[in-house]
Amino acid sequence: LFQMLKPLLLVLSLLASLLRAAPRPAEQRVGIVGGQEASRSKWPWQVSLRLKSSYWIHICGGSLIHPQWVLTAAHCVGPDIQSPELLRVQLREQHLYYEDQLLPVNRIIVHPNYYLVQTGADIALLELKDAVNVSTHVHPISLPSAAETFPSGTSCWVTGWGDINNGFPRLEVKVPIVENSLCDQKYHTGLYTGDNIRIVLDDMLCAGSPGSGICQGDLGGPLVCQVKDAWLQAGVASWGLGCAQPNHPGIFTRVTYYLGWIHHYVPENS
Repeated sequence: LFQMLKPLLLVLSLLASLLRAAPRPAEQRVGIVGGQEASRSKWPWQVSLRLKSSYWIHICGGSLIHPQWVLTAAHCVGPDIQSPELLRVQLREQHLYYEDQLLPVNRIIVHPNYYLVQTGADIALLELKDAVNVSTHVHPISLPSAAETFPSGTSCWVTGWGDINNGFPRLEVKVPIVENSLCDQKYHTGLYTGDNIRIVLDDMLCAGSPGSGICQGDLGGPLVCQVKDAWLQAGVASWGLGCAQPNHPGIFTRVTYYLGWIHHYVPENS
């Protein structure tokens, strides 16, 4: 099966390189498309993942899901970044690099099934060396129950930073959930892959609309939805073709698909 899919994966990999978050100079990367500045008090679980370079450069987003655990995308930390000494986590920052208080990482856990973003399992955990102090300004996002479906049309939010070379503020944008089969049809537009080859897999979740969605600096960050009175993390920003382009909603790792794996490491009650 892999050999049959290999040509498709190569094409998708080249196209998705427009959106993947391999460490690159900051000036080549932009963030949320169609968003607005988020107030300092909002999204208290949002983190900036930093890679050691000439300085601690922002490479991806992430979310605090427990006082000592961060959820992000596998492609943000693997396979090239193998030592936790090369990573730091920044919490509660409005403008990148302005008030850094970087937290060291104790352990990196990449899902064992991860190979490429297009084959799924694009999810990873970072264990912090020390638990953070939970407050109104910094606290974990709740994970959904396994039964939560996040139906098509549900309004959710993605957060990240804009042109990080200029220290732009954290941005937010509201995006609609796009049902998987419809999202898959959209991604087949213009790609001669054959309708029988699925692009959007069961462990993925789509969200976005033309002019509103994720871009490079946002990958690894959370897609969150308000269900009744609670904020829940539905997805982890994974990949896409272009940035908020027609027929190409952002593709996220579906959190409910990996709850068992997450809770193998992360306590359910923080």
